[in-house]
Amino acid sequence: MQSFNTKGAVRLALIAAAALSLTACASKPKPQPVAPTAPPPAPAPMAPPTAAPAPAPVGAVPGSAQDFVVNVGDRVYFDLDQYSIRADAAPVLDAQAAWLVRYPAVQVRIEGNADERGTREYNLALGSRRANSVREHLVGRGVAPNRISTVSFGKERPIDPGTSEESYQRNRNAATAITGGAR
Repeated sequence: MQSFNTKGAVRLALIAAAALSLTACASKPKPQPVAPTAPPPAPAPMAPPTAAPAPAPVGAVPGSAQDFVVNVGDRVYFDLDQYSIRADAAPVLDAQAAWLVRYPAVQVRIEGNADERGTREYNLALGSRRANSVREHLVGRGVAPNRISTVSFGKERPIDPGTSEESYQRNRNAATAITGGAR
């Protein structure tokens, strides 16, 4: 009987070993294969380097109407019922003449204006005398007369609609408008 017990013990030991190994496997899950991670996307191909955009011009383009208005001045003012060039207007007109000589293709129109006081006919005549006064000043500084036209708007185109003395003063003017040839 001993042999049966030995055989039974061996069988029992083998079953226990098998059970232990199954239990050991059950208590430790098999490592799952790790899915390979996708490599990070390749950076997009770089465009060839381009030149930086040219900086925007600062200020007005030389020879343009904006250049004339901003850097020279397009308007001079007159005293009440007067068409003679005031002392403060002469430097502006001298700068206009120098600019016009520098840009000989530019054509201008001198627009004479008056304040609202006085009759329509009186103000049209006064505006015309103011425009011609400016024209003669520019011609006297070397601007060809055929490049300058004149017009009077009298009191028809005020730049200030007010009725104060300051408004009237602003409306007594001659404006130089570029009509052609500017950049």
